[in-house]
Amino acid sequence: MEYTRLGRSELRVSRIGLGTMTFGEQNTEDEAHAQIEQALAQGVNFIDAAEMYPVPPRAETQGRSEQYLGSWLRKSGRRHELIIATKAAGPAEGQRTVQYLRGGRTRLDLASLTEALHESLRRLQTDYVDLYQLHWPERNANRFGQMGYVHVDGEQAVPIAETLAALSALVRSGKVRCIGVSNETPWGVAQFLQAAALAGMERIVSIQNPYSLLNRSFEIGLAEFAHREELGLIAYSPLAFGTLSGKFLGGARPPEARVTRWARFARYSGPAGQEATAAYVDIARRHGLDPAQMAIAFVLSRPFVACTLVGATTPAQLTSNLDAARVRLDAAVLAEIEQVQRRIPNPCP
Repeated sequence: MEYTRLGRSELRVSRIGLGTMTFGEQNTEDEAHAQIEQALAQGVNFIDAAEMYPVPPRAETQGRSEQYLGSWLRKSGRRHELIIATKAAGPAEGQRTVQYLRGGRTRLDLASLTEALHESLRRLQTDYVDLYQLHWPERNANRFGQMGYVHVDGEQAVPIAETLAALSALVRSGKVRCIGVSNETPWGVAQFLQAAALAGMERIVSIQNPYSLLNRSFEIGLAEFAHREELGLIAYSPLAFGTLSGKFLGGARPPEARVTRWARFARYSGPAGQEATAAYVDIARRHGLDPAQMAIAFVLSRPFVACTLVGATTPAQLTSNLDAARVRLDAAVLAEIEQVQRRIPNPCP
């Protein structure tokens, strides 16, 4: 396993991190603990959680992912070996609050973020988190595959400078080491960086956005920020909900898969996405590569990617995903990948 510095911080994270969104829904507590131990044995030191996990989010399960990670930390005593990230949710679409999250107090202001952090620390059974992230912007912005930005006049979102001041206060409290954003846009990143520079507040060190062979939209506006501002991309969904493994081609729907169990996970299931997936799987097989490992290795080959997150429901899946850290794609494979991208650009943004 290789490690890299996250942004300008002192955090050195494994190039592959363990995502926990299956903990508490598709994975039991014992299975979650086994995944953590398996990942650590293969060199992973970065684990990503969120207060709203597992997914799909439900009031009955909210917080279980952090709870399962926390129970492992208590049992193992190995907190010092991990870099733990978690995320605070904001209002949902249309500025609606999620009532089961902190009683609907999901604004990105000091009071709400302080409450969110304290609840996460309680579930995680730790005194601090290494990376605290905003799960998505509070303001109206494209996210989770939404296209065609529509401006909302008069929206009442907490200003970014105020949110950054709140996050800076949490860092000063000693309960957060570094801060980052997630599902953010170029405009939002620019605002966070400008506010930090003008007011001497904490600087974001990372951005956690989707990035995969089916969604390379990060390259359009955010990759330049990542390079010039030393802002590490924590790439999520490198396998596009497992689509890039090829297991859904031809309409196949394994009964245990999340896209089979929940209709909401259709982001990568459209005709263009399936056509591109078939092309990428063909490239992998012709070159003697596992399709899922090729997809992860491609993400890791991008110079603006600090780390990519993988999730799994079985030990075999996790082993395969982590083994992708040793895969290097040669020039011929990369050239064929670019040919598909030119023919079917970003089919699943």
